[in-house]
Amino acid sequence: MAGFKRRALEEEDRSRKAIGLGELAAEGIGVFCWCNRCGHNATLGIERLVQELGPGFPVPELGGRLRCSGCGAKDVATRPGWPSVGPVARHGPDRS
Repeated sequence: MAGFKRRALEEEDRSRKAIGLGELAAEGIGVFCWCNRCGHNATLGIERLVQELGPGFPVPELGGRLRCSGCGAKDVATRPGWPSVGPVARHGPDRS
């Protein structure tokens, strides 16, 4: 049974396609970057990325080409910079 499930999951992964830079450009969405070392983050504009890497370049692979401007690490994760829905958690003292 474990082999069946593993093969099904591998097939599902192969059928998924990472979003490309061109798709984000069409929606006017930038690329959100997060340094896994120091936590520095930023959203990059999409126009220059599409010009340099092409519209089909996968967003998750972009992190391998970036360096953190905070600490210099090359351990950067990238994802679409979807619009914010507001704060998710409070990190300060409760002011109730």
